[in-house]
Amino acid sequence: MKTDNAIKINDNDNVVVALSNIEKGDNVFGISAAENIDKGHKMALVDINEGENIVKYGYPIGHATKDIKRGEWIHTHNLKTNLKGLLEYEYKPQLNELKKDREATFMGYNRKDGSVGIRNEIWIVNTVGCVNKVSERIAKKANEKYAGRTDGIFTFVHPFGCSQLSDDHINTQKLLAGMVRHPNAAGVLVLSLGCENNNTAEFKKILGDYDEERVKFLIAQDYEDEVEEAVKVIGELVEYAEQFKQEPISASKLIIGLKCGGSDGFSGITANPLVGRISDILVQHNGTTVLSEVPEMFGAETILMNRCQTPELFDKTVHLINDFKEYFMRYNQEVYENPSPGNKKGGISTLEDKSLGCTQKGGTSNVMAVLGYAEKATTPGLNLLKGPGNDIVAITGLMASGCHIILFTTGRGTPVGAPVPTVKISTNSDLYNRKREWIDFNAGALLEGKTMDELSEEFFDYILKVASKEIRTKNEIHDYREISIFKDGVTL
Repeated sequence: MKTDNAIKINDNDNVVVALSNIEKGDNVFGISAAENIDKGHKMALVDINEGENIVKYGYPIGHATKDIKRGEWIHTHNLKTNLKGLLEYEYKPQLNELKKDREATFMGYNRKDGSVGIRNEIWIVNTVGCVNKVSERIAKKANEKYAGRTDGIFTFVHPFGCSQLSDDHINTQKLLAGMVRHPNAAGVLVLSLGCENNNTAEFKKILGDYDEERVKFLIAQDYEDEVEEAVKVIGELVEYAEQFKQEPISASKLIIGLKCGGSDGFSGITANPLVGRISDILVQHNGTTVLSEVPEMFGAETILMNRCQTPELFDKTVHLINDFKEYFMRYNQEVYENPSPGNKKGGISTLEDKSLGCTQKGGTSNVMAVLGYAEKATTPGLNLLKGPGNDIVAITGLMASGCHIILFTTGRGTPVGAPVPTVKISTNSDLYNRKREWIDFNAGALLEGKTMDELSEEFFDYILKVASKEIRTKNEIHDYREISIFKDGVTL
């Protein structure tokens, strides 16, 4: 239910969200506002007693820490999370089988291993941070020499690959192996220093089988001029990449990552539900979507758990959630220390508030797989991926799991981009109009007359055009491409 200045998201809610700045005395759902309330923030619809739950999206987002009168502003000063500690869960299936009754195609690249790419790029993957600047020199010279023959030659610097131990070291190797295998890269140069823990021989053990025409290795310490030698090797990769041509490919082959960052009070009203609808549409095409940001599932995790296709997937999701909570606890950190200052300024008050908006990106389809960090997504349907909420770490993990495109919603705005096309979706029109160099698509149109059916079909067509290279995302245009690896351990 919506008026000119506020929206009630669910019939069971005892709050509304301001669609524009509300001044004291303004009429809001027949109530006189008791104080000024910024857009994106919450106002009480009824009197709420101290200790009583505050309900948004139809679920509690915390409890009142003092008596709240109707018309008053509700935020961190009078609302506190209900979340604490580890929980036990019971599987209560609420499955929603979507018909696989839609077909569409995009123009992409069929790879020799049966995978599909949407770009024909050359990637330089560094096994260790020591060669970062060398790889940048190589990419610069190679782009100059082989300009126009591929979709570009890119390197992605990081500080790891040596002085790491145990699972921390394995995380780095798994992530980099996922990059090497990514089908948007027609060819890959794996660049090593030579003396690092993650040296070529050790890295190959994690990488496994690979196509020697597509993946080349170079150890910088072995050459007098490693830059000149690397540019020659990239020339071979360019020739290999040139044999691939765009052809029609079923949308069922698309793998799309789902991410939010710089969220605000509109994220769970516009952009995240829109992305959720796109997730459902792709599932109807028998495609694959991947939802990560595990800490931003806390407080809404039972919604996902009850959509798990099998009890085994439910058990995996319980482990996904509780293992991440234990990760916080292992470092003596508050499990529910969320949302961020920017989230709070935008109207999000508690982790439940944030998570109930965040998880809407997963749509309504069933959970078909639960993946470890950097694990390849191979099961069509909605997948859950282990990873933190941190923007760069999360989009890097989604890329390594095989996502061709990442749909990234934002209410505050961010320029960050992954190695793959990263579509920025604004939650509000003001952000879209102010930051056109960052934002690709405006979900704020949902508050201005566009229906969800209309905008989701428009957006899905937009995504197919991105996949087909008819549209380049802002992160591609401005070369906002970077990676960050999930670190959990000692540095020597």
